[in-house]
Amino acid sequence: MKKISPSLLAADFANIEREVKKVAEAGADFLHLDIMDGHFVPNLTFGPPIVAAIKKVSTIPLDVHLMIEKPEKYVDEFIAAGSDYLTIHVESTEQTAELLKHIRAKGVKSGLTLRPRTPIESIKEFLPLCDLVLVMTVEPGFGGQSFMMDQLSKIDWLKSHRQQADLNYLIEVDGGVSNKTRPYLDNADVLVAGTYVFKNDYTLAIQSLR
Repeated sequence: MKKISPSLLAADFANIEREVKKVAEAGADFLHLDIMDGHFVPNLTFGPPIVAAIKKVSTIPLDVHLMIEKPEKYVDEFIAAGSDYLTIHVESTEQTAELLKHIRAKGVKSGLTLRPRTPIESIKEFLPLCDLVLVMTVEPGFGGQSFMMDQLSKIDWLKSHRQQADLNYLIEVDGGVSNKTRPYLDNADVLVAGTYVFKNDYTLAIQSLR
């Protein structure tokens, strides 16, 4: 059964506490928080203080995706804010292995991701250090984009490699996830959905993705 991680970027931020509680009651497994710095991606969202505020009212784990340059400068702040999973981009740092080890050493689940145009081979050496691997099926930076079918091969490769290498990372997918794209995602473990969950009945949307 798939785990569902609604992306709070699509939630009503004027009523964020209500949204967090409502989506958890609807059956969400995680809350996905997209952290954008306006440099690594062309958008700006929020930082550790908002993550800490959400942590106070959330009954489910926080799945935090850092779309920021030089995440080594900020991971400790996001860990302190209450991240349960903390995902970095392989393109954003020259300290990938060290950061993944550091995140784990702090008692947080380590995550790694890559842009759609980045080849999957670029993360292969780091997979033993990962608790989660995120496949982006849209270009990171904005919500509401169309699902990129050519990224499905990465999901399939990650599942095959996990078995062959005897690893145990979760495979997460983010971008254009809905009931229409769900049939293509059988090899994923965690589905991130923003618009599809928050613009529909939360419970029905989550159930349709399982």
